Amino acid sequence: MAQVVITINDREYPIACENGQEFRIMQLAQILEQKAQMLKAFSGQISENMFLAMIGILVADDLMEARKNANTPVEQNNNDEIWAEKIKTLDEKIKNIAKRIETL
Repeated sequence: MAQVVITINDREYPIACENGQEFRIMQLAQILEQKAQMLKAFSGQISENMFLAMIGILVADDLMEARKNANTPVEQNNNDEIWAEKIKTLDEKIKNIAKRIETL
């Protein structure tokens, strides 16, 4: 198993991933960092956990908008379960990151 270190909001997080997935994890982390920088510009002092939760909400919103824009109404009904699972997985990842932060 490989490990990469991602940086979000000037903090480093070691992330375990499958071998060969390192570049993909770095790409995904860059999306989160962009969201973090956007939030940083508009929010005051908030806890790291709240900050990461807000980033997760922004990413989930992007997923929902992409689904709405990419699918016809019939296709949306067929894909609701798939998107719900993706959002659930993202939520679990955010919670895991938040737990790791709390132990630091």
